[in-house]
Amino acid sequence: MNYQDRTAPDVDSPATPAADPPRREDGEGSVQVKMDPRVRIDTAKVFAVYGKGGIGKSTTSSNLSVAFSKLGKRVLQIGCDPKHDSTFTLTKRLMPTVIDVLEQVNFHSEELQVDDFVYPGFNGVMCVEAGGPPAGTGCGGYVVGQTVKLLKEHHLLEDTDVVIFDVLGDVVCGGFAAPLQHAERALIVTANDFDSIFAMNRIVGAIQAKSKNYDVRLGGCIANRSAGTDEIDRYNDATGLQRLAHFPDLDAIRRSRLKKCTIFEMDPSPELEAVQQEYLRLAASLWAGVEPLRAEPMRDREIFDFLGFD
Repeated sequence: MNYQDRTAPDVDSPATPAADPPRREDGEGSVQVKMDPRVRIDTAKVFAVYGKGGIGKSTTSSNLSVAFSKLGKRVLQIGCDPKHDSTFTLTKRLMPTVIDVLEQVNFHSEELQVDDFVYPGFNGVMCVEAGGPPAGTGCGGYVVGQTVKLLKEHHLLEDTDVVIFDVLGDVVCGGFAAPLQHAERALIVTANDFDSIFAMNRIVGAIQAKSKNYDVRLGGCIANRSAGTDEIDRYNDATGLQRLAHFPDLDAIRRSRLKKCTIFEMDPSPELEAVQQEYLRLAASLWAGVEPLRAEPMRDREIFDFLGFD
């Protein structure tokens, strides 16, 4: 039922329960690209990594990919941001995007070879950058769909154990939503601060909405760049979310990006070894399977007051 269909109730009539709105196809009633339900990933564990812009999703995704690979898993990481910088710590360069190579062949995907868009990264992690249309000219969801379609056409997913989508931070676009068609668990990267938790709350709502149409479920959150986790834990207790891992704000992690490498390639130190072990623990936990969460996001005003201080 849309807004225009609503009518004021007769004041003399008893109130009647509102009927559930009719279920709509994904993309209907919005500007999001409608996803092809036939394009699915059925042969791997799939994780989609979310969080506000700049929170460290790409760092987290790349290090998690390496952790899975060190557990003996065949890993594919898909960057879903038009900036195409998700995988450069794995490949040591900015790779051409799927949209770039498709344009070169006038979108005749049958002319592409695997090495046109899939590049090897550190410790055998396969890397793909989906890319996206120029700002204001199209929907990133289309590019994600075309990327998965290409991977299936070349049978790459059949030889993959783990797929990690590193998703752009914008909650409202199709590029944000498209990986949820494929993911088994959605993970949210957050810091122990107001802005990160506020964004996480909205992401929780978006993922829960998509879980009505798809098999994706919330897996939990990852505390990043934070000495403590008190505000994250307080929010989790109030909403039903859970913290899966905690990575402190170490300068060595920042320097790993400058060196274009993962933390597993940095000079050893007790601090870095602890972070590496936390990534390996997280990967093992995700591979074993984390229980789906049914978190209930707060309204914007509610979380504003919840996180505020007098």
